[in-house]
Amino acid sequence: MSRPVVVAVEPGSAAEMAGLAVGDEVVSIDGVVPTDVIAWQLMLDEADPCVEVMRAGRQVRLDVGKDAGAPLGAEVDAAIFDRVQTCDNHCEFCFIYQLPPGLRRSLYLKDDDYRLSFLYGNFTTLTRFTELDLERVLDERLSPLYVSIHATDPDVRTRMLRNRRGAYSLRWLGALLDGGIEVHGQIVVCPGVNDGEVLADTLIGVLDRFPTLSTLAVVPLGVSAHQREAAMRPHTEAEATAVIDLCEQWQERYLGVLGRRLVYAADEYYLLAGRPFPAAETYGDFAMHEDGIGMARAFEQEFWAATPDAAPNGAAAPRQRAPAAGFFSWVDGAPAAGYRAVRVPGQGANRSGELPPAGVRVELAPASRRSQPSKRGGAKPVGILTGSYGAAVLRPLVARWQSGAADRVPVRIIEIENRFFGGNIGVTGLLAGADIGRVLADEPDAARYVLADVCLSGGKFLDGTTPAELPQPVEIIPTNGAALRWLLDATTAQPIDAGTAR
Repeated sequence: MSRPVVVAVEPGSAAEMAGLAVGDEVVSIDGVVPTDVIAWQLMLDEADPCVEVMRAGRQVRLDVGKDAGAPLGAEVDAAIFDRVQTCDNHCEFCFIYQLPPGLRRSLYLKDDDYRLSFLYGNFTTLTRFTELDLERVLDERLSPLYVSIHATDPDVRTRMLRNRRGAYSLRWLGALLDGGIEVHGQIVVCPGVNDGEVLADTLIGVLDRFPTLSTLAVVPLGVSAHQREAAMRPHTEAEATAVIDLCEQWQERYLGVLGRRLVYAADEYYLLAGRPFPAAETYGDFAMHEDGIGMARAFEQEFWAATPDAAPNGAAAPRQRAPAAGFFSWVDGAPAAGYRAVRVPGQGANRSGELPPAGVRVELAPASRRSQPSKRGGAKPVGILTGSYGAAVLRPLVARWQSGAADRVPVRIIEIENRFFGGNIGVTGLLAGADIGRVLADEPDAARYVLADVCLSGGKFLDGTTPAELPQPVEIIPTNGAALRWLLDATTAQPIDAGTAR
């Protein structure tokens, strides 16, 4: 078990007054060894805790003077202090098995830890869940949790997880729901395995056994070029259409029985099928935004609501959502703000979706390489770097924005093929620096390049490179519609004609 290391102490805080310092290794709190950041927060929520730390080889006792519920004012370097509960499933569709070689070791670790589900939104299969885990979740109200269902048929689920405990581990899902824990479910649909009649049977099983499930995300299988399972393949257009049709049929059934739609197909299915996205109101409060469901409609709302007179039909500005934390975010640290890896060093966790009222641009290139106005006095044309799915969402938005005024700066969508992963991987969040650099090397210097921060963690791409290493200066902005809209509006003094945003 590793000890948590203090990485930040707020000036004037109770931690600083007690003498806690950066670099201290926390041994115990009131004589109890914390195993994770959840226990850390609960223990330090008490009044006047005693913290034992190791400092320069000596154990030091620090008596912290604070009221119950008052913040300590210190951050530690990790979310889990004991061993992460690793996954003992061998799912043929697991994306960890599809990673290219040569990445940092932490990316190859498979977890099935309910604590990371609570802290990060990671999905757990519950195959390693125990009575003690259930007791802790219920006692400490560790909610919400995220559970991989995939199939309610025991035989199908066992086959998919390649683990005999998959046949009965969903009993824990029932126990969590019975205990009042908010749980969000997910089904990764593998063509020919758990689609069609099996998917329909699973949706029946959810209604029968888990009707209090908060949401159910139906997402397509991702297949990289490094996939070694012959049975795993991408969806066809017809298969994507069939999944959408089934989900929409069951939305109506759930709505009639439960009073809510419950199940949603991922945005990717609508892109694969060439179907329009459902209306924004279908998604309610966009509770499944981080699972790729409703992201396109949310982005569209944010984009048009960023300027008051541009909101379509006078719609109110929605909450500006930050990007999903990313598939690998938890391995890169657990800052206090939302336990999400910092996207850009020095810019905070960017997890709440809150944006500064001005200056949304974050330029990571050295000052000598930053985008400058053209020598002819006009603004440089803008190139938006994105994956193939992002390009499909952005093109109509940017085209409509462009048509709002004749003097608007030209904007191009630069679609980047993901050769690093290959296969059908088209989300912007999995773009590697190598692919972005390859494309930028052929782009002209006289342009301003913009990239969403969803593909960064701790200021680095998945392949370990940084924006400063790219062949062109790139501006990193938060991954939401408002940030992009504000940046585009800043390129022209001409406000948008509200009539063009309808």
